[in-house]
Amino acid sequence: MQDLIGAEGRTSVFYVKLDNPANASAVMKSIQDQPGMEKYSVRSMQEYLSMMTPDNLPGFDLAIRIVIAVAVIVGFLVIFQSMYTAVMERTREIGILKSLGASKLYIVNVVLRETVLLAAVGIVAGILISMLTRRVIMFEKPVLRLFWSNTWVLRATLIAIAGALAGALYPAFKAAQKDPIDALAYE
Repeated sequence: MQDLIGAEGRTSVFYVKLDNPANASAVMKSIQDQPGMEKYSVRSMQEYLSMMTPDNLPGFDLAIRIVIAVAVIVGFLVIFQSMYTAVMERTREIGILKSLGASKLYIVNVVLRETVLLAAVGIVAGILISMLTRRVIMFEKPVLRLFWSNTWVLRATLIAIAGALAGALYPAFKAAQKDPIDALAYE
């Protein structure tokens, strides 16, 4: 710690292990009662670790929101580009569907269903990979605390589905607007 903060020859942190954790408050009080120690902060390990949560880190909530926004934008663009490419490559199939009497709503529905299916597969794969990675990290570094919240999984799922649907709307409507004769003549 001295090397990290550039204070060689000075003490920065003391850890005191007690025989009984129930005595922590009494030991903390006796340390603070020592002359010259009143200006130093004395904390129990439980209090110290509780300060290391995302709620207590300034700006962390904003950073999380920015990362989520960037992820949604990137996800939107990736889905938009892949669905637009899929629609353009399937111009002939769309022309066949339209010539067989498929309505614009049906074409939009087909594209959106495919998007939701791809998004669902991606979400499930992402959750499984995250859980596996978490297990491996916890096995390798058992003292490392990794946060897992079902609320965040649900939020991420909803954000991913909303981003996928938003990215697929324009290609779906573009596919529905195709003229069947032009689509069948397309090579």
